[in-house]
Amino acid sequence: MRSVIGIDIAAPPELVFRLAQDVERWPRLLPHYVATRREASADAEGRLLVRFVARRSILPVLGLGVPVAWRSLTWSEADAHQLRFVHRGGPTNGMDVTWRIEPAGVDERLCRVDIEHDFRPRVPGWAWLVDRLFTRPIARGTLATFRDLAEALAEPELGTDESAVRAATNPSS
Repeated sequence: MRSVIGIDIAAPPELVFRLAQDVERWPRLLPHYVATRREASADAEGRLLVRFVARRSILPVLGLGVPVAWRSLTWSEADAHQLRFVHRGGPTNGMDVTWRIEPAGVDERLCRVDIEHDFRPRVPGWAWLVDRLFTRPIARGTLATFRDLAEALAEPELGTDESAVRAATNPSS
């Protein structure tokens, strides 16, 4: 099963990519991410094996959610503004995820972010169930939060000087 979820963002693709590429910072940037933990050193191609834990909201009014965990081999492709994830083990084993962060039209200050999930498990219907109950709700929250962060940094009245962007996207902060 292949599914795509996307969002338009009023910020340059480079800014969005810089915010999203450091997956180990996601729990500090994304309120629904509980943890990310590197499980191994980067391989020869610079890919990381990372364990993710996110909260799938069930009753947002009450703050209730279900923890969802997975492991992914992850890497970024800076020239193409892409993030890649291949799930390893567990119920989503083999899921191939590609983030595409691209300019939206001729305005370089706007971009489109699409997250494509390609999941082909052996059990019929499993991909659809995972997509509807977990993948889409978590991805929707992730995209909305990165949109809000990027647009806040890109607003001229807030001063999008390079130092503000560096501070928000610096892995050591």
